[in-house]
Parts: sequence; C-alpha cells; structure tokens
Amino acid sequence: MRPVLAADAGADKMPATSKGPNAVADIPPVPETEIVSAWRVSCDGGEGALGHPRVWLSVDRDTGFVECGYCDKRFVHESFAESP
Repeated sequence: MRPVLAADAGADKMPATSKGPNAVADIPPVPETEIVSAWRVSCDGGEGALGHPRVWLSVDRDTGFVECGYCDKRFVHESFAESP
C-alpha cells in the first residue's frame, strides 16, 4: 500500500481551476454599480445586519466614480454614466 501524499488528499474535492471547461465558473461576479447624482455618497453594504459599517465616499471628479473599500460597490456620477 502506498502512502497518501498531500497532493492526493482530497483531489476529488478540489475546486475547478481556471483551465478547462469550468473556467467561466471561476470568474468572480461583477460588483454592483449605482449611478448617483451627488458627488458625496454613503455605503453600508445594503444588506442590513449583514452589511458593513457605513462609510462616506467622494466621487472623483476626474474619473467620475469611486469604489467602496468594503464591498467593492462602484458609484458612478451621472455626468460620467454611459447613455443607454
């Protein structure tokens, strides 16, 4: 009987890698984006008790957006938003 190597342990339970037919499943979801009219916005994660502490963010006037450091939600000022 051969010894169990660390590389063998749980090989059938390993998550899919970025190669092969499951590559799309490995891509993280795109963070939420919100179009805003104010240059200063607040974010609390939007999930009640499961959210994060409320933070106030200033939309950059050069790029037109700011991202929350907790949840990665992106706030885009309406003057920089693409028209449909």
